[in-house]
This record gives sequence, structure tokens and C-alpha cells, in this order.
Amino acid sequence: MAGQQQDAKPSRLTLLRRQHEWLDRLIRAFQRYQSRYGDYYAAAITYFSVLAMVPLLMIAFAAAGLVLRGDPALLGQLRTSITSAVPSPAMSDMLNRVVDQAISQAGTVGVIGLLAALYSGLGWMTNLREALTAQWTQEAAEQSMLRRMASDLVSLIGLGVAIAVSFGISALGGGVGQRLFELVGIEHTPAAGILLRVLSIVLSLAASWLVFLWVLARLPRKPVTLRSAVWGALFAAIGFEVLKQIAVIYLNSVTSSPAGAAFGPILGLLVFANLTSRFILFVTAWTASARENLELVPPQPPGPAIIRPVIEVRNRVGVRASAGLVGLGAVAGWAWRRKR
Repeated sequence: MAGQQQDAKPSRLTLLRRQHEWLDRLIRAFQRYQSRYGDYYAAAITYFSVLAMVPLLMIAFAAAGLVLRGDPALLGQLRTSITSAVPSPAMSDMLNRVVDQAISQAGTVGVIGLLAALYSGLGWMTNLREALTAQWTQEAAEQSMLRRMASDLVSLIGLGVAIAVSFGISALGGGVGQRLFELVGIEHTPAAGILLRVLSIVLSLAASWLVFLWVLARLPRKPVTLRSAVWGALFAAIGFEVLKQIAVIYLNSVTSSPAGAAFGPILGLLVFANLTSRFILFVTAWTASARENLELVPPQPPGPAIIRPVIEVRNRVGVRASAGLVGLGAVAGWAWRRKR
């Protein structure tokens, strides 16, 4: 009895989960991430991210070069905002070369480049949407291939617009702050430097929050409400900045060797893309694990009930039945004799 009571006693982890909601939510998110194959989806997203990055950047900056040809300062700020989003200097140099080539050859990026960007971008978006849908435990509706490709194309364009708006906010905000300080005449003071640094951090977080809000709420096959993804997007924006700092330390240690120096940009791009993919999927699992969002996932209906009556046929009488019949016969014989 004492052993049964000891077995029924909850574990230390169970008690901690009951006391701390944040710990229980983290564990639920990790369990969801593992059960929905988060690492495998992250590997697929990493592959298509590397495949799609160069053609998409070339198309985007070719278009930006044509639109912002009359404002090279704004174009430079936009390029700085994008290249500063990666943690490694080698990766920034590689992206700068790609961007410079795309801007200088904006008129020659034609149908072939657009088709390459379209193919790789659709593959990346398809895998990203499937991974996010899995973390939300949604059952996607059956669609034809053309309809699904059209939906992924619209989502890719929407994400591109969200990224462009976020980087535009970051670039314009920094430029406006600098010009305001110049008008006041305090652009070279220490206070102005501190304020610009704080402003750049706030704008960077706001830009990341906007992009992650779109990713978490609108990219799953069945979009969820923006309200359900607000805190998850904030968690993702802050965590992404922390992740970049960790990636800086890791990539600097890896690229210090001769082999790392030779393959530094590609290695850094792979590592950073994989870490970012895993982090986004975990944040999605964390967002979907909130109490208010658990109601968005309908419970699975039970399977069909099959009633099978069991008919047992015995070929001989059992021992108990035989004893009962013998006893019944004895009682009947005794009653008959008394009656006579």
C-alpha cells in the first residue's frame, strides 16, 4: 500500500509545471516541436533558404535599384539594413557583392533570373508554410497543384512586402532621426549618439516584430488571428536579436581555422539559416501552446465504433452446470417421494 502511494506521488517536474505556467508552456512547446518533426522541417527550410536567397536578393535589389535610382542615399541605407541582419562579416561581404551586382545589372536581370527566383522562392515558401501548419497542428484542405502554387506565390509576395516595409521602417527611421538631430545641431553630441543607438535597436525590433507577426499569423495554410500571434512575434523578435549575437560568437570561432576561412560565408549561411529555421518553428510551437490558442485546434473526433456481438457455443456441459442439474434432480425426487 505504501508502495502504491509512493508511485502515485507526482514528480518534481510535475510539481514545478503546476506552479509555473511559463515552464509548463515551454515543455508543451518542446513536446509539440518534437512530435511535429520540427528538426526535419527546419532542414528542408534551410536547404531552400540557401537555394533561394541569391536569386531573390538579385530580383529585389534590381527592382529597388530601378525605383530608387534617384535616391542613392536611401538605397544605401536599405542595403545596410539588410546586410546588417546577418551575424558574420564574411556573410555581409558576400551579400554586399550580390547586392552590388544586382544594382549594377538591374536592367539585365530578365526572364531567366525571374524564373529562377520564382522556382526557388516557391520551394522555400511551400516548405515554410507546411512546417508552420504542422506546428499549429492544422489539417490543410486538399488543393490542386496550381491552386497551391498560386497560394504560395501570394504568400511569398505578401512576405516580401512585409520584409520591404520592415526594412524601410528601419532605414527611414534612422535617417529621419539623424536629420532631426542635424536640424537641432546636436548630431555630434554623446547624447545624440546614445539616442540614435536606442532608436536603431527599437526600430530593428519593431521591423522584426512586423515580419514575425506576418509569418506566425498569415503563412500557415489556415491563417490564425493576429491577436494570437502578437506575443509570439515579440518573443521571436527579441530572440532573433539574441540569436544573431550568439551566431556572431560561434561563427567567429568556426571561421578562425583555415578551412573555416575558405568556406566561411557558405558555412555561416548554412548555420545561421538552420538556427533561424529551428527558432521560428519553436516560437510557432510556443505560440500555439498558449492556453487561449489551444482552443483554436479542434479535438480529433473518435474513430468509428464497431459493435461485434460475441456468441460462445459450448459443445459440452460444464462441471458447475452438471452439479446443478444433479442437485435439482435430487430435490425433485425427494419431493416426489414425500408426495406419495
